[in-house]
Amino acid sequence: MTDPFIALVEDLGGPGPLEGLRLAVKDLFDLAGTATGAGNPRWLETHAPAEADAEAVALLRGAGARVVGKAITDELAWSLNGSNFHYGTPENPAAPGRVPGGSSSGSASAVALGLADIGLGTDTGGSIRVPASYCGLYGLRPTHGRVSLEGVVPLAPTFDTAGVLARDAHTLRLAMAVLLGEPEEAHAPVTRLLAPRDIWDELPAATRDAVMPAVEALGLEVDTTPFFDDPHFGLEHDGAAGGVTPLESARRAYAALQAWEAWQAHGAWIEASRPEFEPGVKARFANASKLVGADVTGAQRVRSGVVALVRDRLPEGTALAIPAAPGPAPLVGEEPDREAIVRLTCIAGLSGAPGLALPAGTVEDLPVGLQLVAAPGSDEVLLALAGSH
Repeated sequence: MTDPFIALVEDLGGPGPLEGLRLAVKDLFDLAGTATGAGNPRWLETHAPAEADAEAVALLRGAGARVVGKAITDELAWSLNGSNFHYGTPENPAAPGRVPGGSSSGSASAVALGLADIGLGTDTGGSIRVPASYCGLYGLRPTHGRVSLEGVVPLAPTFDTAGVLARDAHTLRLAMAVLLGEPEEAHAPVTRLLAPRDIWDELPAATRDAVMPAVEALGLEVDTTPFFDDPHFGLEHDGAAGGVTPLESARRAYAALQAWEAWQAHGAWIEASRPEFEPGVKARFANASKLVGADVTGAQRVRSGVVALVRDRLPEGTALAIPAAPGPAPLVGEEPDREAIVRLTCIAGLSGAPGLALPAGTVEDLPVGLQLVAAPGSDEVLLALAGSH
């Protein structure tokens, strides 16, 4: 295990609602005067120092937060594990000997270790929600587009979001209020939780037993109606015969679209710069380079179906309640079940919806988190639920 920071920063902070709070910045966000490394030494070598802070960093600094360091990220943010081939695996004090989750690994580790109060991260396919679950933290993936990504290295732009991790709901709400600004419209408070049995039934029993009490503890109506029994949903985007659940079809669509966008964003740089990647990231980019238009067209149809489902299943006053990860953090060096993770995180990603991760319980004394997803634009409603947790 290693220190969560790749570089420490001297910053005195200033007055504002975040005064006195320490900020760890994921190494995808520009800090004026330093080069952004995106978790890869070759990226660092081939990019000049930033001329200005990323807008999210500037907002948090402007509100009084004090930057304490640039935090490790998984390479180009394309991993959910939290280990980095070049810089090491940041410590997870809530689960010693286990990964912190990625790709906002250093931000989560710094907050969990008490070295920072706010961890600025990104979430494309779960990179805030999964570390929050593994480290026993609070985290929000905001509605897509609500927080500026100016000055942030992309992975898959139609999925990328910027949010924060914190040890408590109050700090999460303070920091996210700064990043979100004023909502365009008010949303009704959540009075009903949808905990669909077609998703919960696929989970390990230990995770169900640990997380469901946290759902019930919110004191709201709980509905277990299946999520995916909708005729507008395209079951399979690849035309494969039988045996693929709608949830798996959604995961496959997410994976294809993310890979397509990642190659569009970074393929030219990879071919020109020949970076060294850890094996998993290398394989994902290699596979992404082989995708064709038909893969994307089919996946987009499934994505449209998920958007329609979220609109229908999560009206005003309703939130989806599912685990943030299928179980506790894997041991360092253990291969995670990436597909099982993405089945839980892809609904928010495909629909652009906000996803809140809350500490929920433990499996064999290791943290597991609850994920709440609401209609796009309902970030403040979810943050209010965090405060009642």
